[in-house]
Amino acid sequence: MRQLGPRWFARAQGPVEEGGKWPKVRRMRRQDVREVAEIERRSYSLPWSAFTFRSLLRRPNAVLLVAEENRDIAGYAALWLAADEAELGNLAVRPGRRGRGIGRALLGHMLEEAARGGARAVFLEVRESNAIARRLYEASGFRIVGSRPDYYASPREDALVMRLNLDRLSLTVSRPGR
Repeated sequence: MRQLGPRWFARAQGPVEEGGKWPKVRRMRRQDVREVAEIERRSYSLPWSAFTFRSLLRRPNAVLLVAEENRDIAGYAALWLAADEAELGNLAVRPGRRGRGIGRALLGHMLEEAARGGARAVFLEVRESNAIARRLYEASGFRIVGSRPDYYASPREDALVMRLNLDRLSLTVSRPGR
């Protein structure tokens, strides 16, 4: 049985906002979809629709989480499980609240969910030019394992495929200010 210590995940790593309070991370609900879809539209050139989020909420192998700050949704993440693998399909933080550790907190919770769901590895695709997201994933232990040419449109760009082996217990997420 794998042992996952709290130090392994982002939510144990320090404050997100002034006052030292981490956002509340919880399961996404149907009534959150409007706000989540707005964050999605403001974050991606080809955003998922509200219909996509509602469909994912009905899938038994999908995990959708939101981070709340002051009763507003500050960010969200979507992951799905298949056999002993998970794919992080999406993670976004509301513009204006980025750079405060909310994405790191969501990622940490998603890694816990993947491990709890029996995943031994988590995969994701990220735009080659998205240096901020790449740093977050690399700091969390993800490594580049391949690429997908012309994966993204508008603008057209390659995707980097990244993998995190959940059996490696020494992984840590960097603390703010380090």
